[in-house]
Amino acid sequence: MRRAGQVVAEMLEACRRAARPGVTTGEIDAVARDVLDRRGARSSFLNHHGFPAVICTSPNDAVVHGIPGAYVLAEGDILSVDCGAVVDGYHGDAAITFAIGEVPASTARLLDATRAALEAGISRFVDGGRLSDIGHAVQAVAEGAGFSVVREYVGHGIGTALHEEPGVPNHGEPGRGMRLRVGHVLAVEPMVNAGGGATRVHDDGWTVLTADGSLSAHFEHSVALTEDGPEVLTAA
Repeated sequence: MRRAGQVVAEMLEACRRAARPGVTTGEIDAVARDVLDRRGARSSFLNHHGFPAVICTSPNDAVVHGIPGAYVLAEGDILSVDCGAVVDGYHGDAAITFAIGEVPASTARLLDATRAALEAGISRFVDGGRLSDIGHAVQAVAEGAGFSVVREYVGHGIGTALHEEPGVPNHGEPGRGMRLRVGHVLAVEPMVNAGGGATRVHDDGWTVLTADGSLSAHFEHSVALTEDGPEVLTAA
């Protein structure tokens, strides 16, 4: 899983470097495909329940599951890129949201808060803790910064399948749910909206959008709980 995680980290960095005004999200997908080919890995996403690409590209008010294609990135956009890779039957999964050129301070705060919410959630992934401790930490940071947490979509266990039990909500009271133990591996992934937390699904059947058209950010890491604490498998 460490090996799969490092492929994912490389994919995300290559996509981030390639994303600039005038580039299409389809071209970003091609960059990610090249990394997979060079590393001898395969995509976790391609053909997963029929998904047609190797990454998800979700600009601006798209929360998750955006399909790469003809959308042309413009100065001031934000873009969430979600990547998954399989190495020897084990998956890695991570996402980042970044600015295309210069963005308003309010947008930068959304990105910073979502990244901080991810870090807070990971910090609560400790042996003997409860599953809901993670989501409570995410919610506290995101809402404390004045933003809304998406509730319809959650993080997940990960291993020989992309999505395994348990689901990992990004909200809730602490001290509930299963005990966290050394050996568990979770994909922790806050999805945070600048406006309300409600979402809707685009006519394409995949892309999840904010219901009110506000911006959304998405950060994710695959994290293993080891004897030494949480280890981020998808960190560069």
